[in-house]
Amino acid sequence: MKKNLLLINTWIYDFAAYDLWIKPLGLLYLAAVLKKNQYKLTYIDCLDTFDPLMQNYLKKNKISLKRKTNGSGSFYKTIVDKPPSLKMVPRNYGRYGITPEVFNYRLRQIPHPIDVILITSMMTYWYPGIAKVIELIKNYDKHIPIILGGNFVTLCPDKALSLGADFTIAGEGENSLLHLLEKITNQPILFNPNLDNLDNLPFPAFDLQRKVNFIPLLTSRGCPFRCSYCASSLLHNRIRRRSVTNIVDEVEYSIKTYGTQHFVFYDDALCYKSKNHLIPLLQTLKEKQFPIFFHTPNAIHAKEITPNLAQLFFQMKFQTLRLGFETSNPFQQKITGGKVTNEQFTRAVKNLHMAGFSSEQIGVYLLVGLPRQQIDEIRESIQFVLSTGATPILAEFSPIPGTPLWPFCVENSPFDLTADPILHNNSIFPCQWENFSWKDYLQLKSEFSKKILIGSSA
Repeated sequence: MKKNLLLINTWIYDFAAYDLWIKPLGLLYLAAVLKKNQYKLTYIDCLDTFDPLMQNYLKKNKISLKRKTNGSGSFYKTIVDKPPSLKMVPRNYGRYGITPEVFNYRLRQIPHPIDVILITSMMTYWYPGIAKVIELIKNYDKHIPIILGGNFVTLCPDKALSLGADFTIAGEGENSLLHLLEKITNQPILFNPNLDNLDNLPFPAFDLQRKVNFIPLLTSRGCPFRCSYCASSLLHNRIRRRSVTNIVDEVEYSIKTYGTQHFVFYDDALCYKSKNHLIPLLQTLKEKQFPIFFHTPNAIHAKEITPNLAQLFFQMKFQTLRLGFETSNPFQQKITGGKVTNEQFTRAVKNLHMAGFSSEQIGVYLLVGLPRQQIDEIRESIQFVLSTGATPILAEFSPIPGTPLWPFCVENSPFDLTADPILHNNSIFPCQWENFSWKDYLQLKSEFSKKILIGSSA
C-alpha cells in the first residue's frame, strides 16, 4: 500500500513581504522524486492566495490583492503580535498567506492515514511560520512524524531542532530524505537520483500547485564565487549544471502542460561561463520561438554581460533584469567577493542599453547595512549606478550564520544575533551603528525616493 505524505510550504512572518515569484522549488523537486518512488502526495501551500477558500474570505471581506500578469504580486497579511525580540520595532508584524482556519480545514480534508509530514523552510528569520505549522499539526494529531528541511535547517540547525519536528534534514535533501522515509515507512527506494548529474532529476511537481502562473527555472545548483555575505556555498558545496537539452525540455513541457508564459531564473550564477551554458541555452530557445518571457530577480553577474549576451536577453524578452553590484566602493567590493569592478559594471550596462533596454528595465542591487558601512558609501553607489543609466535597488542586508562575514556581523551588531535567528531580519537593520542608523537610512531613501527601488519591487 502506498504511503501518504503531506508536504507543507509554511507562512512568512515578517514586517513586509512581497511575492517576487516565490515558490518552494526545493520542495517541489523533492515531490517529483517522491512520486517516482510511488508515494502518495498531498500538499498545503500556506502562501497560496489562489486557494478557493482564501478567495472567498477575501471577497467576503472586500479585500483585493494586486497581482501582475507576470505572476508576482501581494500576499494577504494578517497583523500578529511581534515576537519578544522584535518588540522594539515600531512597525506592524504580520503573517503572510492563507488564514490558519483555511490551513486547518485543508489539513482535515486529507484522507487518513497521513504517514509522514514534510515541511520546508526558507529565510532564517521566518521560522515563526514553521513553529505555527507544527503547532497546528500537533493539535490535530501529535503522533504523525514530522520531517523539517530547507535553508533554515541548514543554516540554524540547533534552532530548527527546537521547533518540535521529529527529524531534520540539512542541505540537499533528495537522497537523505529517501533513506529516512524508508526507515520510517518501510517503503523501499525505487529511484534514488544521482545529484552529480542534475539531468537525472525529474521536473519539479508543479502539478501540486493550485495555479501555475509562472515557472521557476533552476539550471544549476551552487555558485563558483565565495562572496562574504552569501550562503550559496553553505547550501550547495559545488556548482553543477543541467544540460541545455534538459532545460529546453522542461520549458517546452511547462508550456504544454501549464500554459506558462513567464519563466523565472533562480540560479545563483546564471551568467557564469555563459559561452558554455547560458548563451547556447538562449540560442536554442530562440530557435524554438516559444511565446515566453524571462525574469532574473536573483541577481546576474554583470561582468559576463557581453554585447552578444545583452542582445540575447533583449531578443528573448527578459522583462525583469537584475544585476548584482552591491557597491561602487573598490575596497568594499574586494572584501565582499570582488565579482565585478566599476569599469566592468559600466561596460555591462552600456551593452544592455545598446541592445535596447531602458534605464527602468536595468535594476541594480546595492547592499545596504553591511557591518560598519558608511552612509556616504551608499549615497555614492546610488549616484554611480544612476550615472551609468541604470536603476539602483536598495537591498537591505541580512546577516547569515556560517558566512565569512557572520563573525564581523556578530561583533558589530547592536543586537545579539546569536541569541535568536529572528534578529537576522533585514527590516530591523541588524548591523546598524552610530554612523549609519535606521533613521539615517530612511532619510537616504527619502533623498533618492524618485530614483531608486527597494528590494521587494518587481
